[in-house]
Amino acid sequence: MERLAALELEVKADADAQRARKEAAQAKVREQRAAQEEERAELRARQTALVSRKPQARSAARDEDDDHGSDLGSALELATKASRVKNELTKAPKQGDKSWVKSGVASMLLGPLGWLYAGSLKEAVPASAAWLAFAALASKMIPMFLLFPVLLVALPLSGIAGLLYAVQYNRTGTRTRLFGDKGKKKQLKGG
Repeated sequence: MERLAALELEVKADADAQRARKEAAQAKVREQRAAQEEERAELRARQTALVSRKPQARSAARDEDDDHGSDLGSALELATKASRVKNELTKAPKQGDKSWVKSGVASMLLGPLGWLYAGSLKEAVPASAAWLAFAALASKMIPMFLLFPVLLVALPLSGIAGLLYAVQYNRTGTRTRLFGDKGKKKQLKGG
């Protein structure tokens, strides 16, 4: 009987020890889950703060924080912008939209003459006239091997401007200026 009672006590002590280990493991798992949930909430709060801050506040915060967190914010911002550009360029064209491919290629091959496809006429016409005048003068006075490096820089930049003109045209439905005062209207004197 004594041996049976001792065995019973031993089994009971073993069961209590197992229950205590199980409760400790469950408590540890609960703590880990709570810590993970707290990290997620903190990450959401940081992302919300990054998105909701104004650009001036962002630049001031970047100047103050030179740690890796600001690098992550910059990377997220860049990825967001890249995603918006990708969505803009891959969406199906509507009736009346300008092709950004045609505009970019025409502007790269023809210089500012390609801007006439989708660009603001107030910018494209003077730029085209200046381009034609430059081409006429350069063909007579400057050797091609000296002109070639200039064209290697100027034509791709013109192609990018043509692409931007087409994207702006598709967004607004009108020819929009890229250079100069876009949003400022001239005010009349005295009013």
